[in-house]
Amino acid sequence: MKRIFDIVVSLVGFICFLPLLVFVAVAIKLDSPGTIFFRQERIGKGFRPFFIFKFRTMVQDPSGRGRLITVSDDPRITRAGRFLRKTKIDELPQLINVLKGDMSLVGPRPEVRQYVELFRTDYEQILKIRPGITDLASLKYHDEAAVLKQLENPEAEYCNRILPDKISLSKEYVKKSSFVFDLAVILKTLPKLFP
Repeated sequence: MKRIFDIVVSLVGFICFLPLLVFVAVAIKLDSPGTIFFRQERIGKGFRPFFIFKFRTMVQDPSGRGRLITVSDDPRITRAGRFLRKTKIDELPQLINVLKGDMSLVGPRPEVRQYVELFRTDYEQILKIRPGITDLASLKYHDEAAVLKQLENPEAEYCNRILPDKISLSKEYVKKSSFVFDLAVILKTLPKLFP
């Protein structure tokens, strides 16, 4: 049931958003040199790695110019990228990941290998299911970049406080996961897209 729902909603969403996707792709190319999409390895169900798709919101090769996490007002973020991040439009290409079966619409947000390995025992419980585009942690930390900006050492704070809380929320989702619960998370996510 969940997989069928994911496929149907993703297909409908992709078709409905196609004009917006084309417009955003053109805006990204006009705004800065580089690719349209950002691809990054994430760890999925059963610890299977996959590449997550997002619209590129930063300069080309941002990892060579700074830390792994991003804070608001990060100088690597492009002009178009600021708008895409604020509205979460940069996340729309993840519908491709849902269609491919790498992700679900709702599920624990996929993390990079480095952070998964730090908390591998916890992720053994979490990665029994597909990661998702939105989840309980996405709702709680919808303004994560702004929160991290205020901290003296954002990466340490992320590893020591925010990520463990996200992991706790992911475990809670795994326990409560159901079609009705997923619908509730989606409905709570929608208002966050239009701050």
